[in-house]
Amino acid sequence: MTSNAERYLPPMLADFLAFTLAGDPPAVAQARGELANGVCYTWLELGVLQLEPAAAGEAPTEASASVASVLLSAGVHGDETAPIELLSRLVADIAQGTLRLACRVLVVLGNPAAMRAAQRYVDDDLNRLFCGRHAQLAGGREKARAERLEALTAQFFAQAATLGAAARWHVDMHTAIRSSVFEQFALLPHTAAGPSRAMFDWLAFAHIAAVLLHTAKGTTYTQFTAETFGALACTLELGKVRPFGDNDLSRFTAADNAARALVAGALPPRDGAAMPRVFTVVDQITKHSDAFELLAMGADVPNFTPFAKGTMLARDGTYRYVVERDEERIVFPNPAVKPGLRAALLVIETTSETLAALGA
Repeated sequence: MTSNAERYLPPMLADFLAFTLAGDPPAVAQARGELANGVCYTWLELGVLQLEPAAAGEAPTEASASVASVLLSAGVHGDETAPIELLSRLVADIAQGTLRLACRVLVVLGNPAAMRAAQRYVDDDLNRLFCGRHAQLAGGREKARAERLEALTAQFFAQAATLGAAARWHVDMHTAIRSSVFEQFALLPHTAAGPSRAMFDWLAFAHIAAVLLHTAKGTTYTQFTAETFGALACTLELGKVRPFGDNDLSRFTAADNAARALVAGALPPRDGAAMPRVFTVVDQITKHSDAFELLAMGADVPNFTPFAKGTMLARDGTYRYVVERDEERIVFPNPAVKPGLRAALLVIETTSETLAALGA
């Protein structure tokens, strides 16, 4: 009798990362199929793979109507490698049958060209081009990729509506350029519905230490899925940028387990896991010109570093940013962005009021 480990797998399922980096489409006969465990797979585009449990492909029933739709993405920034490696392993384990699949899953490795170049992006920051913002660009590789990812994502969630799926999730996994006071943290896009208790429970299960709440709509991938499709969406920041192969993936076991539990439909209760601390965006620093400077911090200042009232954090010609509150923490300081883009976020802690509103 052949074991799961001995079953032949198409190369794109055995090592989805290596297959994507190679850049070639699968042979026609291997672009879609059904595995021995009943999982159906479809290669949609370079770096984009759809997986479905057996129930999702059958005629709609009461059981299939409860199948969730989960989008798992990584590599939207090409040099953020740890979560790309985690997703590739997750695909292989689903294909081998060692990880049960109980929902529809769309796996997206966002920016293969930047992944191959070991760069954040090639022409433009892909995670600033969703919600239609790509239409403002004349050209570029990320513009075309954003357009295509929006279309494939819309197709995926439209099929979820046809199946009557009970839940839509999007977990977009990144790593930070800098170290952080909280090594693993999450960002939630701004929506009219506000934060979700289900999302906070999942983040606690994933041992995420802090959550950043946006207070204005952005143009990120998670903003697109949350606003357009009502998905429970979060951006996870897992450690720092490192080359492929240099990551200690054991540091992200809790987040990996949470993603696996989500696709297996086996989310347990929090079991006493601490809720994350919560921070809310109160301002941002925008780079207006090449004269822009970030002050009072070096390249090694971690995310969530606090600054006291009166501290000047940035200047750009006549523009100054001075801390106005007793304490503001800086997140994602990056003076190397293009003029017109965000160079940093400023946040304050709002843990008590946010968790109280969730009923926690």
